[in-house]
Amino acid sequence: MITFPFDLSTKDAVTWLRELPDASVDVVIADPAYESLEKHRAIGTTTRLKHSKSSSNDWFAIFPNARFGELFRGVYRVLKPNSHFYLLCDAETMFVAKPEAEQAGFRFWKPLVWDKCSIGMGYHYRARYEFILFFEKGKRRLNDLGTADILAIPRIRGGYPAEKPPEVAEVLINQSSSPGDVVADPFMGSGSVGVAAGRLGRRFLGNDLNPDAVRIAARRLREFGQGCVPADLPADPQSEQPDLLGSIATQR
Repeated sequence: MITFPFDLSTKDAVTWLRELPDASVDVVIADPAYESLEKHRAIGTTTRLKHSKSSSNDWFAIFPNARFGELFRGVYRVLKPNSHFYLLCDAETMFVAKPEAEQAGFRFWKPLVWDKCSIGMGYHYRARYEFILFFEKGKRRLNDLGTADILAIPRIRGGYPAEKPPEVAEVLINQSSSPGDVVADPFMGSGSVGVAAGRLGRRFLGNDLNPDAVRIAARRLREFGQGCVPADLPADPQSEQPDLLGSIATQR
């Protein structure tokens, strides 16, 4: 079994990136809670993503469009030369994010499409897909030039809100890194990108503001080896194994 080190944090995404060394990451995959989610919440299509009359979950703090510039500059700095950056977003956010990422220094190649294989909620043509914006720092060849730009992978139902199947990230990690490389996710949620990294023998750096999400991610990532979690991460009150995180090293 591959010993898989992971290092998790509960900070603001931009603050977390600032603390990483220059050119220390091989690929970044980011899925921020983009601003247009508020519009969907307003018409009732994503009420479970936030506390409301229809939901008791307080999960996401919106990452505003106005902060994309500093986010992308941080991602660009921590990426190694000749590397890739993937941003998951909707069609509305794509038009805001693309020019900001280009301003930060990235080359935009194209949007990939994640086909969720089943229809979602909505009104004007109900959603079945999500975009993955494909950016490049320098010049790096994809590992498999025969991979299509549409990833048909069924959505997860009943999991962590907006959880992505690890198989989506597996495609991106396989394409843009090698075993032993470092994969980073500034908005990791329940750690699906980390699970994908672990399956593929990569190291994982993950961050999320929500300590509940970090707890879930840590629990999932223990399958691949020991890692670090924040020293002040509260114990999981719902865990049947209260010492579940006890054997995981804490950050100092």
